[in-house]
Amino acid sequence: MLTEAMTALAAAGGTAVVQAAGTDAWTGFRQQVASWFGRGNAQRESTELERLDQTATALETAEADQAERVRLRQEASWEAWFIALLEGLNSEQRDQAAAELRALLAQHTPQNNVLAGQGGIAAGGDVNIKAEQGSIATGVLHGGASIGTPPMPAPPQG
Repeated sequence: MLTEAMTALAAAGGTAVVQAAGTDAWTGFRQQVASWFGRGNAQRESTELERLDQTATALETAEADQAERVRLRQEASWEAWFIALLEGLNSEQRDQAAAELRALLAQHTPQNNVLAGQGGIAAGGDVNIKAEQGSIATGVLHGGASIGTPPMPAPPQG
């Protein structure tokens, strides 16, 4: 069983694969991920390139109403694949593979990366959400947040 840090690293790997697919960075990232999985075995590296291509195709061809589900499924699949490889290594090999994966992800993960799924809104700074005239305002947070006390609504005019 992997440590929490290793599991988080595997999850980050899965997310990075899905986020990179279809971008300008895909070709280089794809090759490096396949090499990481191949661990010096050319046949395994080739197999991983095919798996990565299948992921990119699945993401590109997903119907609009299924895109989020396909994305989540692909992320989970890649996370499991990263976990399986890490679990199959001895302690020393696992530490080395984890360091290599961290370096790979750091190289290909843009800093201050802000992404939103289809129909979502992403912001790299403050966001204010207000409800007016009896409406309901909602938001989903991925990261930190600070919430202040909202002002009391003005009495109805009329």
